[in-house]
Amino acid sequence: MKHKSIEYAQKLDFQWPTSDPFLFCVHHEDFYPKGNGKFGPDASLQGRQIGQDFAGKDGWRMYHGETIPGFPGHPHRGFETVTVVQRGLIDHADSQGAAGRYGDGDVQWMTAGAGIQHSEMFPLVNESGDNTLELFQIWLNLPAKNKFVDPHFKMFWNEDIPVKVVTDTLGKKIKIKTVAGSLFGEKPLDPPPDSWAGDPKNDVGIYILDLEPESSFVIPGSSSGNNRNLYYFRGEGLVLDGVVVPGKHMYNLKSEIDVELKNGSESARILILEGKPIAEPVVQYGPFVMNKQEEIQQAFDDYRKTQFGGWPWDSYDPVHVGKSRFARHADGKEEIPTKS
Repeated sequence: MKHKSIEYAQKLDFQWPTSDPFLFCVHHEDFYPKGNGKFGPDASLQGRQIGQDFAGKDGWRMYHGETIPGFPGHPHRGFETVTVVQRGLIDHADSQGAAGRYGDGDVQWMTAGAGIQHSEMFPLVNESGDNTLELFQIWLNLPAKNKFVDPHFKMFWNEDIPVKVVTDTLGKKIKIKTVAGSLFGEKPLDPPPDSWAGDPKNDVGIYILDLEPESSFVIPGSSSGNNRNLYYFRGEGLVLDGVVVPGKHMYNLKSEIDVELKNGSESARILILEGKPIAEPVVQYGPFVMNKQEEIQQAFDDYRKTQFGGWPWDSYDPVHVGKSRFARHADGKEEIPTKS
């Protein structure tokens, strides 16, 4: 595709294409039925590949969960996970004894660093109606100098995340949620201390845009040489710098150019991931992301020896029964979101 601002385009599948410094992005949208009283679906699990259920039968997945959907305890090393929940709840537990329940707009930003185990379960708490879950799971790489930092997680509560509403010349609204970055003039929340996003010069941005029908908006240019991916995952009829582009596509954009958006006749939703590339070798094997093959082998050896701190929970798929949104950190400090 030859275009003044689009470098290339790619159709979106289950796993979305990413560019350095990002490693991975998945948009989970599951229309779970009502809960069964044990935080699982009130529905038969027959016909599903339990333990590896990614097919999307009936509009939802169990993922690696056996009775509760989600991702039971598993290890990570060498990168960060940014989990942006639009709807629904996630229960977090990890090998440091930290825990949390978050969702409905909250974000968890976790630095795996030298190594951590964690679980991400999706408790179906509503027993009288549906339990829709929508989230982005984004992996952000760490530079070599920070691959072995101490694990850390930080909560961005929905009430604190910057949201800006822009009105165009026709009175149409565009809502911008800033998880990271200052491209749209908002002061972002601080990422974990050792993140590539911690230095403003790295221009790391994670933004979610909601465009009303027929609205217009300009994405400002940033530094030349950044990687900027625009994921147009909901809607049809978007005009990007004068050209109608199909939905459910990723558009890799020239970062230094202003990009004009004119929405079509239906609401649109866009995710933008942007950043200065780390520009180091990436060697990945499953949950480990390092710079050299021998470091991958070291990660497996270390995990076998230490289990990255072990697993202090009664099961690998714990659910925080009776809890509202909260976070408990490894040092025992607890926090709950401030109600707006």
